[in-house]
Amino acid sequence: MLILTRKIGEGVVLNENVTVRIIEISKGVVKLGFDAPKDMLILREELQQAVKEANTLASQSTSDTSLFDLSKKFK
Repeated sequence: MLILTRKIGEGVVLNENVTVRIIEISKGVVKLGFDAPKDMLILREELQQAVKEANTLASQSTSDTSLFDLSKKFK
């Protein structure tokens, strides 16, 4: 993990096409701004984790029989 110290208005460049900038620091909360290509997906870490867990649960709860039945409906 890389740890940097930045002041308001300063930024960090990632992979030459994404800039993360410190917008505001207030009461222990830091606001970040992301300048990135419009087609780049940017997610909060907790949202990414929730999606990952939901996908894992969904894949475990599906039986081979229900997948077979579903595939017949699309033929």
